[in-house]
Amino acid sequence: MSIELRRLDSRDPQFDDALARLTDADLGDGGKIDEIAKEIIDEVRARGDAALVDYTNRFDDVGCTGMAELVFDAADFESAFAQLAEIDRQALEHAAARIDAYHRHQRQHGVQDSWDFEDADGNRLGQRVTALDRVGVYVPGGQAAYPSTVLMTVIPAKVAGVQEIVVTLPTPGGVRNALVMAALHLTGVTEGYAVGGAQAIAALAYGTESVRRVDKIVGPGGAIVAAAKRRVYGAVGIDLIAGPSEILIVTDGSAPIDWLVYDLFSQAEHDALAQSLLLCPDAGYLDAVAARVAELLDEQARKSIIARSLADRGALIHTRSLDEAIQIANRVAPEHLELAVADPDTLLAKVKHAGAIFLGMHSAEVMGDYAAGPSHVLPTYGTARFSSPLGVYDFQKRSSVVGLSPKGAEALARTASVLARGEGLEAHARAAEVRIDGLDHNDG
Repeated sequence: MSIELRRLDSRDPQFDDALARLTDADLGDGGKIDEIAKEIIDEVRARGDAALVDYTNRFDDVGCTGMAELVFDAADFESAFAQLAEIDRQALEHAAARIDAYHRHQRQHGVQDSWDFEDADGNRLGQRVTALDRVGVYVPGGQAAYPSTVLMTVIPAKVAGVQEIVVTLPTPGGVRNALVMAALHLTGVTEGYAVGGAQAIAALAYGTESVRRVDKIVGPGGAIVAAAKRRVYGAVGIDLIAGPSEILIVTDGSAPIDWLVYDLFSQAEHDALAQSLLLCPDAGYLDAVAARVAELLDEQARKSIIARSLADRGALIHTRSLDEAIQIANRVAPEHLELAVADPDTLLAKVKHAGAIFLGMHSAEVMGDYAAGPSHVLPTYGTARFSSPLGVYDFQKRSSVVGLSPKGAEALARTASVLARGEGLEAHARAAEVRIDGLDHNDG
């Protein structure tokens, strides 16, 4: 199988336009997908379990007769875990331990802590951090099975203190993936449903006879899942709208070529819409990468998907310098950024926008997918400009705490009264002023 991998050069006067077209997030008929998501959500809200069964049979070819056949419990997960081969069980446990350790560090620092202080007037001000009560985790399962997504979503929720975690996952053909089920056991999940797609999102958001609604939905999915999450936001919280996977590699040409070729392949094999970009100031190195891509492509199990992804959305980009490569990376704001250079720390200081940053040629993105520690649920489509990776903070909320002393109440009431009257809100002003009146009366 041959492939003509796109080449771009930052020196080209048309480069900015070409890069913008290449990284454009509008990859399909979003309007049609949104209409389908709306139809499914409306049906689930109206018909509940019956709609879940109908859509699961239609989309996943399960052939079930009732909701009872789609329910998972702790015994299902435990049985799958017990039957795993030892090497699989050890891999799950190792990954889970690393992810748990990373998120416990995250919980110990900064915004995860409740705090308060007392000002000069004796007012107590602060913030309370509490965990969400009930969270829904969507585990994708259409084109592949993802036990890693179970670990990367459930563990941060557990560390945050969420008490109820419910999982939905499609099981095409009724096949239950053993590693996914075992991962659910390992993470302590006891409630799940063999339901996917927009119907799963609707059930989690609004509830059915069998599925109790949640407070927040997290986890990646395809276009229909993203459209459904966007539509139910407000009824529930969501983590982010995830798109196809992305990798942008910046290299100085010192990394072994095969290492980076496989890094490009690893993202391209996810989906034909995935994006793999490699930036380097050495044109000869890019030539060698292009040649090796052509040589290795036919050996790949998912070569047709890789070829389409690289042809449609991949590129090798010749830059003037590593600094310019980082400037381009900041413009793209990729989900995954690999700094495959001899001195990654120098470039790290210049990175502003990326979901996850991998330092040095040994830090392959695939390690982050499975076991490095941080969650692999990351912002895509350039949303790393304003979004963050999934973490403990996504499963917590903050409440402001205000406790005023008599002295503090009097001072603040005078300010509040003036501002309220300036806004034309009479009752607001009087609610402040009566506190002053009360203080004057008590003093007398």
